[in-house]
Amino acid sequence: MAQGLQLSQRLSQSLVLSPQMQQSLALLQAATLELKALVEQEMAQNPILEEVAAPEAEAEPSGKTNEEGEPVEAPDPAEPPADVTYDPASEKGPGEPADDFAAEFERLAQIDQEWRDHFTQTNLPMRQSAEDEEKRQFMFDSLVASTSLQESLLEQVREANLTAEERSIAELLVGNVDDHGYLKTTIDELAAATGIPAAKIEPMLAKVQTFDPPGVAARNLRECLMLQLERDEEQGTLEYRIIRDHMEALSKNRIPEIARGLDVTLDDVQEAIARIRTLEPRPGRSFLSDTNQYILPEVFVQRQGDEFIVTTNNDHVPHLRISNTYKDMMATAGNSPDVLNYIREKIRAGKFLIKSLHQRQQTILNIGNEIVKRQREFMEKGKAYLKPLTMVQVAEVVGVHETTVSRAVSGKYMQTPQGTFEMKSFFTAGIQTTSGEAMSNTSVKDLIAEMFHKENITQPLSDQDIVNQLKQKGIEIARRTVAKYRGELNILPSNLRKVY
Repeated sequence: MAQGLQLSQRLSQSLVLSPQMQQSLALLQAATLELKALVEQEMAQNPILEEVAAPEAEAEPSGKTNEEGEPVEAPDPAEPPADVTYDPASEKGPGEPADDFAAEFERLAQIDQEWRDHFTQTNLPMRQSAEDEEKRQFMFDSLVASTSLQESLLEQVREANLTAEERSIAELLVGNVDDHGYLKTTIDELAAATGIPAAKIEPMLAKVQTFDPPGVAARNLRECLMLQLERDEEQGTLEYRIIRDHMEALSKNRIPEIARGLDVTLDDVQEAIARIRTLEPRPGRSFLSDTNQYILPEVFVQRQGDEFIVTTNNDHVPHLRISNTYKDMMATAGNSPDVLNYIREKIRAGKFLIKSLHQRQQTILNIGNEIVKRQREFMEKGKAYLKPLTMVQVAEVVGVHETTVSRAVSGKYMQTPQGTFEMKSFFTAGIQTTSGEAMSNTSVKDLIAEMFHKENITQPLSDQDIVNQLKQKGIEIARRTVAKYRGELNILPSNLRKVY
């Protein structure tokens, strides 16, 4: 029996963010350099916006007077500057409706498409002088692209005295070398995949392994280290024998076992291991791209007497206003509804963007002030005095939701008297001490690092030893927590740290 179709209605509620709210959240979460790109993108879509030079802050009264000679107060920093927040409704004449744009655009030369063309022509970028263009081109010509490891190896293949067949095999091997300099396949796999006999691939691998950097194209760490020693003709040294015959014991720091196996003293083995540590375990490291990230602090904390002054980085945040040039292109009569609607929407969008930028800076400043207030000991004495702090605590004081705090501090940095730190690093869980005080996880981790740093290297501290020492200081944590922190600090277990 066939079933018929039925129509039904259901009422439900759902939370949908408007495009303006999504834009406001994106501006809040963006770091300074990303923010500039977002604003430039918005300016490209909204012709009424223009960027102006950042206004200089006035620490003293403005010094301006009105027509009666009375002093005029400096603008409230909590409010956007008047020239930045141009309000089209503020210029309407008496009795005119708020949406009447006729009084605002008194000098409209033309309507429809002509004003758009004129705007485009009057806002063409200024052409550089011949000297400026020459300097700019010289700068681009001076940029040097880094060479990858594979490019360097292929260049050495081309310079080597090889036949066409040998060159082809060498290039095949180079193509299977990873960025760290290791051959990531076996000769048998290459032979099976290409049909080239293994007997032809092996001598070419030995040839590639003579290329720079030393140790390149090795199949494992042991071979990599041996190749570096062979390059210096140190096959008869104790270091070479340890790597060749006792690599597993070396990886587990079994120094007595190595000494017995090679019939040498413990001191000889430890001195040889110290020299082995000077070798490069990743030959391709020097060819890796520079991963240094340059950060631009969003918040600055400076000490003035007994107080800490918090400011935001306004120098790199675009300062916008409604374009006067745009207003001058409007006229009082003959405006079509389409033109008025277009102008109205662009002005509203521009005002919302300007307001969102101002709110972003104010929110970050409020959060920065609260962080400094709660972390005063950190600002004075250093990282060991960092206090437990949650985003909920800051959100309650600032008057926003905790997710807003999370967005505001995401990817942003604060420059303090103790150095530059990521803002989210000030939010950390706490550990209750026996005295009733709360201590942040970061402070505990720093304390553990200091204990390991001061340990006796012949009798390194175990994780349980650290637990016992912390307990004496009134800090009770589990051994597995110490092991976790030790791993985050890149500290080896005690059996691998021991020096005989």
